[in-house]
Amino acid sequence: MIKAVDLRKFYDKLEVLKGVDLHIQKGEVVSIVGASGAGKTTLLQILGTLDKPTIGPQTKLIINNTDVLKLKDKEISDFRNRNLGFIFQFHQLLPEFTAIENVCIPAFIAGQDKKESETEAKKLLEYLGLSHRMTHYPAELSGGEQQRVAVARALINNPKIIFADEPSGNLDTNTAESLHNLFFKLRDEFGQTFVIVTHNEELANMADRKLTMVDGSITK
Repeated sequence: MIKAVDLRKFYDKLEVLKGVDLHIQKGEVVSIVGASGAGKTTLLQILGTLDKPTIGPQTKLIINNTDVLKLKDKEISDFRNRNLGFIFQFHQLLPEFTAIENVCIPAFIAGQDKKESETEAKKLLEYLGLSHRMTHYPAELSGGEQQRVAVARALINNPKIIFADEPSGNLDTNTAESLHNLFFKLRDEFGQTFVIVTHNEELANMADRKLTMVDGSITK
C-alpha cells in the first residue's frame, strides 16, 4: 500500500529525515513513535503528500500503486482527496459549520453529489454514535465528540489510508481508549490502512507494527 525508499528532508542545512525506507501493507495498522523532534510528523506529512521530500537519486514514494512524486500539484491534491484521510490532534474542524457539514467537506471538494454526500455523512456519524449531534457546531461538542467528527470526515471519501498525528493527545484516558479501539474496528470492518504517529504507548503497542524514530531515521 505504501512503499517509501530513501526519504530525506532538509530545511536549509538541517537534515530532518535521513533516508527513511518503509513498506506498509494493505490493512495494516502501523504506529510511529519517538521523542519530540525525531522526525515523526515530517515523515507522516510526506507520506500523506502534505509535504514533499528532498529528492535524491534513490528517492521513491509509491502509494496505492501510484508514484506520487511524479504527480503535479493539482494531481497530488486530487489523489490525496480521493485516497487519503487525515486525523489530527486538534481536530481542525471549521467552527462555522455543523458536525455533518464538516464531515461533508472532503466529499464536496471531490465533486460528489450533495445529497449522496450528506446521506453518507449521516451514516458515518450514526456509526460513530453521533446521530444526536449532527447539527451541533464544534464549540457545542466535547473533545471526544469533535474527534469522532474528525474521524467521520476522514472516512467520508472511503480512503485507502488514514494518517493520524497524535489523534488522542487531547483526550482523557477513557475517550482515548475508545478512539484507539475504534481505529481497529474500522480496519477490521472497512479494510483501511492506518499510519499513526503517537506518544501514547498503549496505542503504539496495539498496532500490528511499531516503528521507532530516532534522529530522522527508523531504528526498528
